[in-house]
Amino acid sequence: MSQRKASGDVGRATIRDVAERAGVSVASVSRVLSGNYPVSEDLRRKVMKVVRDLDYVTNAHARSLAGGGTPTVAILINNITGAAFAHVAKGVEGAATLRGWLSLVGTTGDDPERELALVNLMRQQGVAAVVLLGGAYDYDEYQLRMARFARSLDAAGSHLVLVGRPPLEGAVPATTVDYDNEGGAYAMASHLLSAGHRKVLVLPGHAELTTAQGRLNGARRAFEAYGVPFEAGMVRHGPYDYEHGYAAVEECLRDGLDFTAVLAGTDVVAAGAMQALRAAGLRVPEDVSIVGYDDIPLASQLTPQLTTVHVPYEEMGRVALRAVADRREGGGARRKGADGDHLVLGTHVVVRHSVRPPAQPRQQQKKEIVS
Repeated sequence: MSQRKASGDVGRATIRDVAERAGVSVASVSRVLSGNYPVSEDLRRKVMKVVRDLDYVTNAHARSLAGGGTPTVAILINNITGAAFAHVAKGVEGAATLRGWLSLVGTTGDDPERELALVNLMRQQGVAAVVLLGGAYDYDEYQLRMARFARSLDAAGSHLVLVGRPPLEGAVPATTVDYDNEGGAYAMASHLLSAGHRKVLVLPGHAELTTAQGRLNGARRAFEAYGVPFEAGMVRHGPYDYEHGYAAVEECLRDGLDFTAVLAGTDVVAAGAMQALRAAGLRVPEDVSIVGYDDIPLASQLTPQLTTVHVPYEEMGRVALRAVADRREGGGARRKGADGDHLVLGTHVVVRHSVRPPAQPRQQQKKEIVS
C-alpha cells in the first residue's frame, strides 16, 4: 500500500496509488482507463479491481487535455442576469447535455481584460469551444482581439464561437451564429409606419454597440422605404436596461418632444419606457404606442402585452453547439485551422396589443382644451 494510504490519509486516490496497488506502471493504468490502447484482459481486470477498491475517479481534465474524456464548452456572457442571452446559454447547455458534454458559464462584466483572461483560462483548461454571447463594441481593437482569441484557441485544439455579434474579418478560424438583427428592426419600424406613426422615438442602445447599430440602421431603412424623414433628434442612445427606457422617455416628455410611438431596442427598455409614460398620465397604446425587441417572456407579461421582434435565442445556442460538434466530428474543412462559418437565423414581428394608429397630437389636444 502507498505511503499516503498507510498514513491514514483519506484524500482522493491518485493514478499512482492505483499503479502501486496493482503492481503495474502508471502508463499501464492510463492505457486501461483511456481504452485507447490494446491491453491484456488480465491487466484490465487487475487494474479495474484496484480502481473499485480505492474508489478512484479519473481526472476528467487531464483526459480532456489528452484528447479523451468529456468535452466541455465554455459560455462567456456579459451579464448572466440578462434575459435574452440567458436563453442562448440555455440552448447551448441543453444541446451539450444531449451529447453528454459539460458546460461552464463565466461572466465578463463588459470588461475586455476579463474577457481576455477568461478566454485564456478556458484555453488552458482544454475546452472544446469558447462561446462568446452578445453584441460587441465596434472598435478596430475588437477585431484584432477576437482574431487573436480564435487563432490561440484553434492552436490548442479548441474553437471560438461568436453568438449575436458580427463575423470576424478575413480568414479567421471562428464560427459566427447571428440573427437578422437589422431585418427585425426594419420589420418593426415598418409595422409602426404602416399603422400611421411618423413621430417615433427610437431607443436603439449604445451607439458603439454592433447590436444597436444594426437596429438603428434597420429603422432608418424602413423610414426611407416609406418616404418618411428620419430625424436624428428622435434617437436616444443608452444601455439596454429598464432605467434607460424610463429616463429617456421621461426626459423627452419633459423637453416637450412630440412622439406618438416608441421603438425600444429591447423588451426591458420598452418596459421602462412604458412605466415612464404611465407616470406621465399617458396610456399605452391609446396615447402612445410602444414596441420592443427580443420577445423574452417579459413581453407577454406586460400590460398591455408588448408587440416585439422575436429572436430565436435558444435556437441560436443549440445551433452554436451543433456547429462545434460538427467541426469536431466532421472531416477536412471542419478540422483545426479551417476558416469559420457564418450562420444567420431569421427574426419576425410578434403582434400583440401595444400598437394602434396614432392619437391626436398632444400639442393639439392642449390647444383644444384651452379653447
